[in-house]
Amino acid sequence: MRRPFPIRSVLARAALLIVGGVLSCRVAAGELTVSAAASLTNAFRELATQFEARHANMQVQLNFAGSGALVQQIALGAPVDVLACADEATMDRAQQQGLIDVTQRRDFASNQLVVIVPKGDKAPGSLDEIAQLERVAIARPASVPVGRYAQIALDQAGLWNAIQPRVIGAQSARQVLDYVARGEVDAGFVYATDAAAMSDKVSVAFMVSSSGPILYPVAPVKGSSAREEAALFIDFIHSPEARAVLAKHGFGMP
Repeated sequence: MRRPFPIRSVLARAALLIVGGVLSCRVAAGELTVSAAASLTNAFRELATQFEARHANMQVQLNFAGSGALVQQIALGAPVDVLACADEATMDRAQQQGLIDVTQRRDFASNQLVVIVPKGDKAPGSLDEIAQLERVAIARPASVPVGRYAQIALDQAGLWNAIQPRVIGAQSARQVLDYVARGEVDAGFVYATDAAAMSDKVSVAFMVSSSGPILYPVAPVKGSSAREEAALFIDFIHSPEARAVLAKHGFGMP
C-alpha cells in the first residue's frame, strides 16, 4: 500500500489558490466567481455550463476546496461572489465574520456520510471494524465539514481517540476519495455523492448515521461587484432544472 503524499496546511492551500489564476482579480464584465465545497465539483461544473447557456454574456469561474478553506480565502480578500458550503456550521462562521449577505442565504442540497474502501477490498461493516484498520482517511475536522461529521460519528461511538493514531488527514472529501481510489488507505469517510463519482474505483462499505441532516447552504459574498449575477446564480441552483442535475449527482433536497 502506497503512502499518501505529504499534505499542505489549509492556510498554505488557501494562499496558493488566491495567488493562482482561479481567484485572480476579475478582468471581464459578466464574470462570476463561485467558491464551492469540493464535494460539489461535478455537479457545479455541470450547473455552471447550464447557467452560462442561459446567460450568454456571463462566465462562471469555479473554485473548489474544503468549506473552511473557502471561508478563509474570502476573509483574506479573495474576490468571490458566491459561497456554497457543505454544512451549516461553516456558513455560520462566514456569517459571524460578516462575509456573506445573510438575507439571501439558502439551503439548496443535502448529502449522506458514508465509509468507502478500495474497489475489491473486503468492506468493514461497522465503525468498530473501521477502528481496527491500519490507515483511515478523514478530512481535517477543523476545516472540512465531512471530516467534522466523521469525527462526531466516531466520538458518539466512543472510537475517536482509538482511531486518531490511524488517521491520514486530508484537505477535502475529494482528497479522501483519491487516497481510497489509489489504495493508499484502507478506508475513508466521504459523502455519498463523492463515492458515486468514482464508483468504478471505490465501494461504499456502509452509511454512517448522523445526528441531523447534512445540508448545503449558499449565499452571496458581501462586497461582491457582481451582486445581480450572484443572485441570478443562486436562484438558478434552486430551479427545477438545477435540482435535476443535483439529484443526478446523488444530492438530496433540503
